Amino acid sequence: MSNDINVVALVRGEEQYIFMFDEANRTETLRMLGRYAADPQLSFTWYDAAVLSQKVRELLPAKKVEGAIKSSGASIPAPAATVESQLPFSKPSPRFRLS
Repeated sequence: MSNDINVVALVRGEEQYIFMFDEANRTETLRMLGRYAADPQLSFTWYDAAVLSQKVRELLPAKKVEGAIKSSGASIPAPAATVESQLPFSKPSPRFRLS
């Protein structure tokens, strides 16, 4: 497993949502995006979660994670569909900047 730290961020005016993750906590990061979107006290939307989830998957493809998990003896099921096939858009909204 790599020790690389990946970062995805959403900056909207004064608000900044920054997520740092590595191979070991990729799945937890994806879950956290959903929890933030479900929190009515945050301005973080389901659209934001979808776009950042796609970025997380691009930075650390599932095959790389699956290979790391299989080498540890665990197994994971194959994903049923990709984010791109589930989302009706192809580019993030211009209302925020991803870094």
